[in-house]
Amino acid sequence: MIDITFLTSTFLKLAAAVPTTLGLFFCSFILGGIFALGILAMRLSQWRVLRMTAKAYILVFRGSPLLIQLFLIYYGLGQFAVIRESFIWPVIKQPFFCAIFSLALCTASYTAEILRGARQSIPQGQIEAGLACGMSRWLLLRRIIAPITLRYALPAYSTEAILLVKSTALASLVTVWEVTGVAQKIIQETYRTLEVFICAAVIYLLINYVLIKAFQLLERYLSKNERPTPATAVAEPQSAERS
Repeated sequence: MIDITFLTSTFLKLAAAVPTTLGLFFCSFILGGIFALGILAMRLSQWRVLRMTAKAYILVFRGSPLLIQLFLIYYGLGQFAVIRESFIWPVIKQPFFCAIFSLALCTASYTAEILRGARQSIPQGQIEAGLACGMSRWLLLRRIIAPITLRYALPAYSTEAILLVKSTALASLVTVWEVTGVAQKIIQETYRTLEVFICAAVIYLLINYVLIKAFQLLERYLSKNERPTPATAVAEPQSAERS
């Protein structure tokens, strides 16, 4: 028989950890996006050294498990005196910020490749048309390259964002008590695995549902100029009948 009281109390306890999960996600998402732009610039650079460095970074962080990366950063960096004596040590030694740094480094490698593929999908004619109109490189980037790249990258980028939300569960392994970490603590106290993980799954599902809707709205906004107007939609069938 379903224990509604236990499910309700468990759901509320897990919901209290949602801000931590969202903090991990948004911080790593933004920081990873900044890293990804830098990697993308290196990846598209004319300098071979920068291109090879970016390729090596992407290979390492896409080719190795995120869990190992998290452990190497959390347990490994403290073994170097240079790191312990640097200004970043007071931040990186905190489990929460260490998890953010690990997640950001990993998602940056995937995001950089998503953006690179979107950038290469832009028709060269649009760029040449902008240059022919007298646009500067910065204006061309702001008016043509960046909006079109974002629109092309958005479907794959939304998938990466959803995967990042689920990857925050690994932060519990370095004592960050987000939703999964709190769920494990409740299981250790009650030994009721099924009910606790069902509640946790529902919370992640709700977070991802909101995230999916947000990306759909953004994609619709960026594509509003590509949707046919009512006059065009009516004219097309008429032209088809005349033909």
